[in-house]
Amino acid sequence: MTVRAPSLSSETIAVRFRREIERAEAEGTSRADMVLHLTLNDADRLRRDRAVPIPDISYAGGPMRYLGVLVESGGVAQSVLEIPPSA
Repeated sequence: MTVRAPSLSSETIAVRFRREIERAEAEGTSRADMVLHLTLNDADRLRRDRAVPIPDISYAGGPMRYLGVLVESGGVAQSVLEIPPSA
């Protein structure tokens, strides 16, 4: 029998990145300049999270966006919000 250690945080992907996006925006970064790089698993979790309001995820114009931030799925070992360096 495998016993998993309890999760240190019950924070969802949606909640975590909402907080990070809002913090970056408060520090002066435009959402249009941010890119949310998600693992395939985290992207799937975000899409399936029933607590995420429908307008928060958009495919208008092509690629997925979460809260107006471009989402790129796969190709990363850990999900991260990319914020361009300050000019």
